[in-house]
Amino acid sequence: MIDDTSISNPGNSAEHNLPVYGVGEVSQALKMTVEQTFSRVRVRGEVSGFKRAASGHMYFTLKDDAAVIDGVCWRGTAAKMRMQPEDGMEVIVTGRLTTYPARSKYQLVVESFELAGEGALLKLLEDRRRQLAAEGLFDAERKRDLPFLPGVIGVVTSPTGSVIRDILHRLADRFPSHVLVWPVLVQGDNAAEQIAAAIEGFNGLDEGRDTPRPDLLIVARGGGSLEDLWAFNEEVVVRAAATSEIPLISAVGHETDTTLIDFAADRRAPTPTAAAEMAVPVRHELLAQIVDDGARLSAAAHRRLDEGRLRLEGLSRGLPDLGRMVDERAQRLDDWSERLGNALELGIKAKGQELAATVAGLRKPTHQVAQAESRLEAETRALQRAMSDRIKDGRGRLDNVSALLESYSYQRVLDRGFALVTDAEGKTVASVTSVGAGDDVSLRLADGSVGARITGDGEAPKQKPKPKSKPKPKSGKGDERQGNLL
Repeated sequence: MIDDTSISNPGNSAEHNLPVYGVGEVSQALKMTVEQTFSRVRVRGEVSGFKRAASGHMYFTLKDDAAVIDGVCWRGTAAKMRMQPEDGMEVIVTGRLTTYPARSKYQLVVESFELAGEGALLKLLEDRRRQLAAEGLFDAERKRDLPFLPGVIGVVTSPTGSVIRDILHRLADRFPSHVLVWPVLVQGDNAAEQIAAAIEGFNGLDEGRDTPRPDLLIVARGGGSLEDLWAFNEEVVVRAAATSEIPLISAVGHETDTTLIDFAADRRAPTPTAAAEMAVPVRHELLAQIVDDGARLSAAAHRRLDEGRLRLEGLSRGLPDLGRMVDERAQRLDDWSERLGNALELGIKAKGQELAATVAGLRKPTHQVAQAESRLEAETRALQRAMSDRIKDGRGRLDNVSALLESYSYQRVLDRGFALVTDAEGKTVASVTSVGAGDDVSLRLADGSVGARITGDGEAPKQKPKPKSKPKPKSGKGDERQGNLL
């Protein structure tokens, strides 16, 4: 035992008699003391800060009004637990106390969970119901109508209980049907996972396989305590029922028992036997109804035929004699045929007379032809005169233009002693700047061409200002002072 007075007085020689421990030694001693003293305890508290690590271990904190203690549940133990803890849940845990030397903390290694009384369990149930309802899993719009006469019924329940026998017996009494049973645990470890897997498995069946896909599902279990029925309150089961594409009837417990799957199912049955009654109608009642409907249909058909026969007879009495009507129409046809023949003959005679009168009023074609030839000859002579005048006028204008063009020809300029100068490429030399000394040029005169060579550079004469041009005469009559160039 460590003496506090020796520690407080550094000058006391007794401090040298105390053993020196390593940190690990002290931690190990504390660990052994705690584990031996609290090798198995039951602790009640509220779960807080719950989390599940990737390794599968669960970590949380238990707290009450006075203190807080860390808790841990190893993966092997967590996998076997029927109930999964949640934040805010009041539980009683069983386990042992130990220390965590790496952080100088103590913690509770949990071996089992249980809710602290039925009130806590109901509170958890109500909280979960509100959460799932807020997500819309219980909405009435999601509910589907059950098929009137399902061909295949899938049942999710325990294969050894009385529930499946009750369902099969009730179905056989009412309407024998094809039943597929998916055996599952209905309470205990892994029960919720098996129930959810069965619902999803039925929905996953294909139409083309040997095992038919059910038209209706029944999830059933007998009565029990709230803890016994807890698997049907697990979230995984509720979500599987809500997302099922096959219409589903929940038949869990007795009439007074309520589980969350009842809210997610399309229909809730108070007992498994009632679920079978909901699933199929009574075969004998259907047959009786069919016979009754057939008799009523036959009676209605006969009554309709009788009514139609009476109405036809009444209408037929109001119809005229068809034979007499045909004879009258035949006589009228003969009369019209005779009148038509006479009318055709008279009409042809009248049209002949009209044609003769029209022909008599026509003039002979030879006279009309002679008049047309006379008009054509007169028009031809007038056209010939017009064409002759037009040609003569055009020839005169052409002669005037030709004479004017000839007077503008540079050949007339050469006749007056001028020469046309071209360079070696045959281009006209229009300026002294276009040639230089030593360039060969060609001089074209009126009677031929001669070669020449430039012996010196020339200068372009200074350009004299152009004299002002005289104003042009106004438009109108031409200037009579200008003579004809020709």
